[in-house]
Amino acid sequence: MDHSKHVRLTAGELTMDILEGATIYGPGDEKIGSVAHLHGTGAAAQVVIDVGGFLGIGAKPVGVPISGLEFMRDEDGDVHAVTGWTKDQLKAMPEHVDR
Repeated sequence: MDHSKHVRLTAGELTMDILEGATIYGPGDEKIGSVAHLHGTGAAAQVVIDVGGFLGIGAKPVGVPISGLEFMRDEDGDVHAVTGWTKDQLKAMPEHVDR
């Protein structure tokens, strides 16, 4: 997928309503997870990504800074993000636990 033609989201669009369920693509353009939810707002927000599993079953939630993801819309208006983290790097991170 050529992400260079996709419209980047503005800071005001980085909300749970818009980002929930967004697909996350790794450096090789492979699907590596999806947005489960957010903690906080703005540049200090943390994105919880479900990594691995199948159809949400067996996925591991990990929290990452929103600055490590570039959110955008494709030609169909679907929101997704690209990151430099690989699936293995995300799986190696500590599991996120809501408190």
